[in-house]
Amino acid sequence: MIRVLLHGACGRMGHVIADLANADERLTIVEGVDARGEQYADFPVRKDLSACTEKADVVIDFSNASAADHLLDYCAAKGLPVVLCTTGLSDAQISHVNEAAKKTAVLRSANMSIGINLLLKILKEAAPKLAAAGFDCEIVEMHHNNKLDAPSGTALALADAVNSSLDNTCDYVYDRTKRREKRPKNEIGISSVRAGSIVGDHDVIFAGQDEVVTFTHRAYSRNIFAKGALTAAAYLAGKPAGLYDMQDVLA
Repeated sequence: MIRVLLHGACGRMGHVIADLANADERLTIVEGVDARGEQYADFPVRKDLSACTEKADVVIDFSNASAADHLLDYCAAKGLPVVLCTTGLSDAQISHVNEAAKKTAVLRSANMSIGINLLLKILKEAAPKLAAAGFDCEIVEMHHNNKLDAPSGTALALADAVNSSLDNTCDYVYDRTKRREKRPKNEIGISSVRAGSIVGDHDVIFAGQDEVVTFTHRAYSRNIFAKGALTAAAYLAGKPAGLYDMQDVLA
């Protein structure tokens, strides 16, 4: 049985992961960490990583970007593998992720769902063919009104999948309100919607002459992200130091 430390245990995703873990025979959550303090759970919850006492095989993190640096330092020092699900990391924090991966196994993904990660593979194959046929690419992402970062990490990952398949020749545009000109061909527009309780919708639109091809992913509950994180944790436990992603899990 794989022993899990749940970082961000009292948050919305923390509760979903804890519920699903109860039915997962591969692993068990032995301890949690949440800055809001000790709250009721089936496992002890500490205010800080330094207060943890249980032996863990892997960390699942669904906290927030402000806690990422402390977590990475903790895992690197202990050689503890970590599934890093928090989005909205700065460039400096992404560099920190790369440094930590030299000392322990770090799995970072903008989206933990199996569907999104398969879509990333599909886009890399489809985008060059559609671009060669003159199709423009636009991305629209929609999330709930409590989401702090925009665009979503998933939208950027989808844009990166398209861009990398086109030899990184595209520019990302998030706002066209201050310019008055025709759309350049080497552009990927990314639009964000924040409203209601939308879990996560992503449309990758390829618009050509007289036809449109749209790749759509709809998340109907947070369970898909929790299931992916648990699968990633089962995969990562015991792995050597290095940087991993969900493509490795699905390989």
